[in-house]
Amino acid sequence: MTGRAHPGVDAYIAELPEWQRLICEQLRHLVWAVDPDIEETVKRTVQPYFVLDGNVCALLATRDHVNLFLYDPTVSDPEGVVNQGHGNATGRAIQVFKNDEINLDAVSGILSEIVAHNRQGGWRRLAKP
Repeated sequence: MTGRAHPGVDAYIAELPEWQRLICEQLRHLVWAVDPDIEETVKRTVQPYFVLDGNVCALLATRDHVNLFLYDPTVSDPEGVVNQGHGNATGRAIQVFKNDEINLDAVSGILSEIVAHNRQGGWRRLAKP
């Protein structure tokens, strides 16, 4: 990996089945491309998080898909790629199943918006009247 890689994230991804490893690596590189200041960390013992002035997103592999948790429920989703957590008070998710094609431009736009909100104090601050 690169200097941005966290050894705990490397270990998490390495233990996954090949199809999930490929999805997680694709999402990881997409997150890195969004902003050079995004850092990786591990929270909740093993879960990969990407942070910049707060949580941006996290990865979680389940039995049949990979979740990309988005820690901003206010971001726009003009292409409809968010498929879980609508109406959730703190975040939503994109579930990626085996053989799914990821809309990289749409996900990148969402992540960029989360980073912009975080740099302005976070979605909670921005949502206040």
